[in-house]
Amino acid sequence: MEQHSALMQRALDAALLGPEADPNPRVGCVVTDRHGRVVGTGHHRGAGTAHAEVAALAAAGTAARGGTAVVTLEPCDHTGRTGPCTSALLDAGIERVRYAVADPHPLAAGGATRLAAAGLDVVLEEDPLLRAAAEDLNATWLHARRTGRPFVTWKTAVTLDGRTAAADGTSRWITGPAARADVHALRARVGAVLVGTGTVLADDPALTVRDRDGSPAPRQPLRVVAGLRPVPEDARLLDGAADTLVVVTRDPAEVLAALTGRGVHHVLLEGGATLAAAFLRAGLVDEVVTYVAPVLLGAGPATVGELRISTITEAVRLETTDVTVLDGDVRITSRPVRT
Repeated sequence: MEQHSALMQRALDAALLGPEADPNPRVGCVVTDRHGRVVGTGHHRGAGTAHAEVAALAAAGTAARGGTAVVTLEPCDHTGRTGPCTSALLDAGIERVRYAVADPHPLAAGGATRLAAAGLDVVLEEDPLLRAAAEDLNATWLHARRTGRPFVTWKTAVTLDGRTAAADGTSRWITGPAARADVHALRARVGAVLVGTGTVLADDPALTVRDRDGSPAPRQPLRVVAGLRPVPEDARLLDGAADTLVVVTRDPAEVLAALTGRGVHHVLLEGGATLAAAFLRAGLVDEVVTYVAPVLLGAGPATVGELRISTITEAVRLETTDVTVLDGDVRITSRPVRT
């Protein structure tokens, strides 16, 4: 028999196998029989597929009757593309449920209450470390459910003196291959990559995810352009390599509302300075990932546009959460300090 903490850790490990950028959360489940022996493990493989509980119960079969389900997120209690996990647990004869995070989704929540009302022993995880791990597992999805908008990561690449391009507009490449590969890994983790029309007209970016050998990755994030100027018909963003959404607005809140409607819970804001400034002014940047190259230009565009700040006391302050060296370039991850 495994201790409960070990079972929850196994469920967390299983959840990590799910797609991070999927509209649905990553969830893992471990099912034991009535004697505490593990008889099934499952994870959610993406929208429209069996939920973690259903996958684990299928692996367990009749051995689940009288047993325990240990799951990283509260079992859902609504019918979407699939049926409610609460019904699956009840039909399988599960008698005990342990879960690590309450589901904040207004439609899916309430599973714990329904199961307890049916006579099951239902307990929210008490170990703070395991609960924190389960929160981190779906940090951006939980943020979107709790705030009503996607989590926004602003990514920028700058020289040591804060320039994003030379005076003539050239910017390829400020950073080296390792940093650029890291950007593609970051894109692979999000549901959408966002730029303004100014960046499209100036740089004609593809905004796709590519492997180290330059080949396109199997899964591509939604490419999003925000602004009032038209996107040229021959722009690479319209090449069919990935889905593209054009949002005709300069209002960051309207952009995020459009992405919420598409199930996006993590947005990577890549450019340019004007759009980044609009999101910062609106308080809609949750994380900043800055790639700093040991390069000096002395002139050229700055990383962010007008923030309407006139004195140092009004500065946007950031708290550094990680610093990583990438073959000479430095990746700095930080979060705005909310007051």
